[in-house]
Amino acid sequence: LAPLALVPFFQLSTVYFAIKRKKWLDLILVVTFNIRVCLMYVPLMGFKTFMIYYWLSRYLESSWFIWVSQMNHIPMNIDYDKNKDWVSTQLHATCNVNQSVFNDWFTGHLNFQIEH
Repeated sequence: LAPLALVPFFQLSTVYFAIKRKKWLDLILVVTFNIRVCLMYVPLMGFKTFMIYYWLSRYLESSWFIWVSQMNHIPMNIDYDKNKDWVSTQLHATCNVNQSVFNDWFTGHLNFQIEH
């Protein structure tokens, strides 16, 4: 259940931090985006179908993004004590993932993270 709870949590966190940090333009943009999406899709799908579509697509998008972005960064060790330059530190903190037809398609070629 935790991954399912993350998407609404991050949605609410965005609104919370916009209010807390007094980022009123960001808050207005988030709220108006969600209103526009509702106004566009609810008449076409009905509220219940829209909610299923909206949250399922957000969940799939979030899961895909985590897989793609983290598979290049998590396996690497970062040494802060080495006093290396920025480029060397970035190269040590990331890695490429083996090339395959699936990896190329699934990641949109972000499996070549060093080159990216």
